[in-house]
Amino acid sequence: MTIKNYIEENKERWLEELFEMIRIPSISSIPDHKPDMYKAAEKWVELLKKAGIDKAEIYDTPGNPVVYGEKMIDQKLPTVLVYGHMDVMPVDPIDLWDSKPFEPEIRDGKIYARGADDDKGQSFIQLKAFEYLVANGLLKCNVKFMVEGEEEVGSPNLGAWCEEHKEMLKADVILVSDTGMLARDIPSITTGLRGLAYWQVEVTGPNRDLHSGIYGGAIANPINVLCDMISQMTDKNNKVTIPGFYDDVEEVSEKERTLLNKAPFDLEEYKESLDVKAVHGEEGFNTRERTGIRPSFDVNGIWGGYTGEGAKTVIPSKAYAKISSRLVPNQDYHKIADLFKKHFESIAPDYVKVNVEVLHGGQSYVCPIDSKAYEAASKAFTEVYGKEPVPVRSGGSIPIISTFEDVLGIKSLLIGFGLESNAIHSPNENFPLEQLYNGVETVVSFYKHFTA
Repeated sequence: MTIKNYIEENKERWLEELFEMIRIPSISSIPDHKPDMYKAAEKWVELLKKAGIDKAEIYDTPGNPVVYGEKMIDQKLPTVLVYGHMDVMPVDPIDLWDSKPFEPEIRDGKIYARGADDDKGQSFIQLKAFEYLVANGLLKCNVKFMVEGEEEVGSPNLGAWCEEHKEMLKADVILVSDTGMLARDIPSITTGLRGLAYWQVEVTGPNRDLHSGIYGGAIANPINVLCDMISQMTDKNNKVTIPGFYDDVEEVSEKERTLLNKAPFDLEEYKESLDVKAVHGEEGFNTRERTGIRPSFDVNGIWGGYTGEGAKTVIPSKAYAKISSRLVPNQDYHKIADLFKKHFESIAPDYVKVNVEVLHGGQSYVCPIDSKAYEAASKAFTEVYGKEPVPVRSGGSIPIISTFEDVLGIKSLLIGFGLESNAIHSPNENFPLEQLYNGVETVVSFYKHFTA
């Protein structure tokens, strides 16, 4: 049976299985959802076995569980290790969703729900491609699945788990669908990921909240101070001012910049899609370069004082911010984390106390484009989409990918099917059904060319 026919015959069942998975609110960053992580793991075990995996188990870690499954045909054959994650981001702000985030809906040919793309929908692609190959006797290699529950919080326990199970995880390539395409009609393969350093900062002023009339103008306001300190982190050219921040940045050659800029990109369409009048970033680089080959610095959240309805005139005792930096090849996130901490604490004025906590991070990653796996993926995308895929460096981070290479000694192939309009990490996350089904076809084709 052809893959197109198989999809047509099974898509109603597939969608219900995917929806069952999506309905589990597996938010890794909120401890109260830990039971949901185990529910998600149990669902993965169920679906893996149903798809044809011979052995599937849940492994405990100090944090959330890892699901591992395998189908070993012959030790002499190549082995593909599929990686995905079952955890999702929080759904706030909930009032911006047009439907309930954990009650998937199909509207205009798209699945709307948290995790519809990142990464339940995309991991589902890998699962269903495998199911088809097994059901039709077309699987010509060994396949292993590793699905974790902490990707959205930096995979703090997966590295040690991989070290402990190195023998079990032996493979020729790690196949990952957790990235995107340039457009629905422009396939691409992610050849690079930025690294990440992430902090939480706390600024403390007076020992309690104060009346802003009695104390205003005499005592420093921690929120004002925090905002001032953050504003010092970049200069007028939008370069990060942390001493030593750029010391190890890989300077991409003009030749490679030219190649990278061959990827189709419409700046006006980009601005329109985001409803902004102008783009903003480091001087000397265009938008694609800023998000692919240059590091960045951003405040991801800031809070303090009174934020409820109506007015409450206080000078808060504390102010907080969550801050992250995307890193490029050669930048070590441990080093950057330490540089920021020292610098931020050093510029604190005497009238406040500052504490910086390093939350998590990960190294950047670059994928070779001359491997058998890459060539197989290129042929697969060309076969399904009718166009040769464009190699791109993504601005995003998957911290565990570099760890895989360090611990397991295996390169990862990043073939994702997400689109910029899918709103991952945001309200109204979605995933087009067309991408779901085309993704399954592409992965099936990858196996065909990889084992040829």
